[in-house]
Amino acid sequence: IESNNEYWLEMDAQLRTDFNINTGAKNDFIERIKYKSKMKESYIAAGVPVARHHIVSTLAEARAFIKEVGYPVIVKPDNGCGAEATYKLRNFTELKEFYAEPHNVRYIMEEYINGTIVSFDGVADSHCVPLFYTSNVFPTPMLDIVSEQGDLSYWTQKTVPATLKDVGFRTIKAFGAKSRFFHCEFFQLNEDKPGLGKKGDYVALEVNMRPAGGYTPDMINYANSADCYQIWADMVCFDKNTKPTGAHHYCAFYGRRDGTRYKLDDYEIMMKYAGHIVMNGRIPDALSGAMANQMYVGRFDTEEEMNAFYHDLAEHF
Repeated sequence: IESNNEYWLEMDAQLRTDFNINTGAKNDFIERIKYKSKMKESYIAAGVPVARHHIVSTLAEARAFIKEVGYPVIVKPDNGCGAEATYKLRNFTELKEFYAEPHNVRYIMEEYINGTIVSFDGVADSHCVPLFYTSNVFPTPMLDIVSEQGDLSYWTQKTVPATLKDVGFRTIKAFGAKSRFFHCEFFQLNEDKPGLGKKGDYVALEVNMRPAGGYTPDMINYANSADCYQIWADMVCFDKNTKPTGAHHYCAFYGRRDGTRYKLDDYEIMMKYAGHIVMNGRIPDALSGAMANQMYVGRFDTEEEMNAFYHDLAEHF
């Protein structure tokens, strides 16, 4: 039983528990992968630093927490994914506005981390060891993309840095993530942060124990000359990866917003990058809030080529 879908993770686990199916996560696994406050326990067990947090209760307790960590703070549902219902509170006025609104779910408040979001993605075997792994970089926080309705750019890395591989392997083991896809998110610090690490170190963000969202699985395949769903199927059948990956590349996503006047139109982009574009088209309305309206996905051998692609697609009048 496996949906590979965030919405059904709890139902998957309940069915395995009810029918004693041992080929995946049961109910005892769900709390530590669905609740952000519980995720911290497994990250700590993996030796990965975590942001200080406070379970939202009263305004007075929030002010006491902020007195300790300072503004801004991030407030988000304890059980949620992506930037859904997430707030960045920069001052006391915004804090009071948040508390004035009705909220029917439990929220967690965290200290702000100045870092670039980097993921560790792949498929783990029955011993919680990654059979296949890769990484994605998200230079702009999803919260900013959604709130400002900006363009979205992110990419699959050509190779996984050794330090990230080490942190990722420890995280998968600590969570007990066996026989499944994983999408673990970290902040890579943009500056030294007392109590958390030096610039370039990795700090825990959250985990999603299913494939990365949107078109990311396709990007992972193009970047690694692989088929991640075939790797998952081989894990299910044989508990190993029977098909090694091929040549590695950068795979870059760029999502454009309707209503913005860009210097290069669709035809000019497709002509200029004809040898690199592997996917393009309209993004469904259900995803456009976070991913924009028109997407282009290109594959490149060098970071310089990828950056030129981003520059060309972002430039507007």
